[in-house]
Amino acid sequence: MTREVAGFTVHEVLHEGGMAVLYRVTHPDHDLSMLMKVPRLREGEDPAAIVSFEMEQMIMPRLAGVHVPRFIALGGFEADPFIVMERVPGPALSIRLRDVPLPAEEVARIGAAVADALDALHHQHVVHLDVKPANIIFRETGEAVMIDYGLAHHERLPDLMAEEFRLPYGTVPYMAPEQALGIRNDPRSDIFSLGALMYQLATADLPFGEPQHLSGVKRRLWRDPVPPRRRRANIPPWLQEVILRCLEVHPDARYPTAAQLAFDLRNPDQIALTERATKARRDSFLTVMRRRLRGETIQPRAFATARQMQSAPIVAIALDPSLMTEDLAAALRNQAQKMLASRPGARLACLNVLKTALLSIESTHDDQGRNRHVQRLVELQHWARPLGLAEGRATFHVLEGSDVADAIIDYARSNRVDHVVLGARENSLTRRLLGSVSGRVAAEAPCSVTVVRTRRPD
Repeated sequence: MTREVAGFTVHEVLHEGGMAVLYRVTHPDHDLSMLMKVPRLREGEDPAAIVSFEMEQMIMPRLAGVHVPRFIALGGFEADPFIVMERVPGPALSIRLRDVPLPAEEVARIGAAVADALDALHHQHVVHLDVKPANIIFRETGEAVMIDYGLAHHERLPDLMAEEFRLPYGTVPYMAPEQALGIRNDPRSDIFSLGALMYQLATADLPFGEPQHLSGVKRRLWRDPVPPRRRRANIPPWLQEVILRCLEVHPDARYPTAAQLAFDLRNPDQIALTERATKARRDSFLTVMRRRLRGETIQPRAFATARQMQSAPIVAIALDPSLMTEDLAAALRNQAQKMLASRPGARLACLNVLKTALLSIESTHDDQGRNRHVQRLVELQHWARPLGLAEGRATFHVLEGSDVADAIIDYARSNRVDHVVLGARENSLTRRLLGSVSGRVAAEAPCSVTVVRTRRPD
């Protein structure tokens, strides 16, 4: 039997959760598939369900983009409280749990897509705080969509959950250590949760089990998980490196941003391996006891999203050693040094485009018999060496494409690059006839662009 609520026709129940019920709804003014979320208000229900619903009503209208369900309408508590949103036509990640453990490449693909979604949320001043398979849906076009914002924190809104409840809320197997201490304003909590999720996808086990009490959750403040490669020996070292970095107890030791996490997952050959990659056992008893006796040292801090995005961007610098003068190479290094000095967490991605012909097959070797791709990598590394960057802070990428500008723009878009730097070529007939690569990139790249020129002699 159907009924009408604020002009929406309410059809069958789609899902019943612990705090709300989802219905399929239709409306004559909307032709997309929609659902209505209604909080549980019956006698004896957890009062957190009401507060959680209030938070979601405040947050969802402020969100936009492909990584969130489209907001349609809401109704306040003075009548029938509800939220109407897009019903995303795709499967939830929880379906893939039937197939775990997944191959490393699949774990990386899923992890990068979810990291993209978290990065989009963090840029909109939101920490999700309930990252788990059931809250992730994949669109038919491949993007991850984060759903359920009842436990989320918005930098610019009152945090009703923190104000009204002293116990932490979240899904225990994926909860970050600082959440157990009541800290709800750090985007790196979502990175920890994604690390726990990737651990599960890669090993078929949860890194910290499913503790039933808060004391069990707090154990992750001092007890590290079994290294993934000890559970599944075929997990590559680079994936263990990524997962264990996400699962560090202290947020400062994790990835500074979700964008940098996504970058590593898409470029595993560029990951700087540390002792995490080869770790075969959990930390020793003495190490755990020292960590435990030191106490709960994670301290609350101001919402870090804006600051982290500014201090830990991905800076891509496009280089063409074959056309670059020594003066331009030095000017580009100088620009890179300035940008990295003011952003201590920034990553530098050095790019070169190996141009390919549209209609013919080009040789992979040059006139001297050297592999072109390898030679370009060597030239990029040679250019970056005077910068003296720590291992892992600079990565090197030889792209292939028939159009140089398109290759750079596509790389910036797919890797969520924050800033592109490239050098301007001197005037030439080719440039006048075909247009400037730097001009195209500046006009079309989805981020800031700096074009470096050298001063011409009088």
